[in-house]
Amino acid sequence: MAATTADGNKVDEAVGGEKSKMITLKSSDSEQFEMTREAAVMSQTIQHMIEDDCVDSGVPLPNVGSKILAMVIEYRNRHVDASSDSAGEKEDLKSFDESFVKVDQPTLFDIILAANYLDIKGLLDLSCQTVADMIKGKSVEEIRKTFNIKNDYTPDEEEEIPRENQWAFE
Repeated sequence: MAATTADGNKVDEAVGGEKSKMITLKSSDSEQFEMTREAAVMSQTIQHMIEDDCVDSGVPLPNVGSKILAMVIEYRNRHVDASSDSAGEKEDLKSFDESFVKVDQPTLFDIILAANYLDIKGLLDLSCQTVADMIKGKSVEEIRKTFNIKNDYTPDEEEEIPRENQWAFE
């Protein structure tokens, strides 16, 4: 199975047959990273820049720091390399994904922001699902504790919430 871009096209078509050409990405803290076009077009944002010929002097990514960009590149490279349909590779990729998101909360939230900014659907889905799993089955107080959210409701306001949103408590 050939790798596909963020919009579902085959990578070969999106990069004009120049899969091995390298693209320079510049993080918000001015660190530079090299990435193949094949891996780069997995990001809708970068794919559009390639299509508009805006990558010759590098791709500035003002919203992504070097630590997170390195992680995003690792994720993209791993997913480009695993474009086979074999069951073993799918299991390896699933295992990689599970360990990839086992990070501290600030890093996870930075991954979500980067995946959203770069428009990398698979990474955004994976990281958001991780946050959803952290919330699933927890009470409001447990969620507040998990995400360090201060309760700024008065007791009267808290009593009013279930009445106003009865559908959510059924």
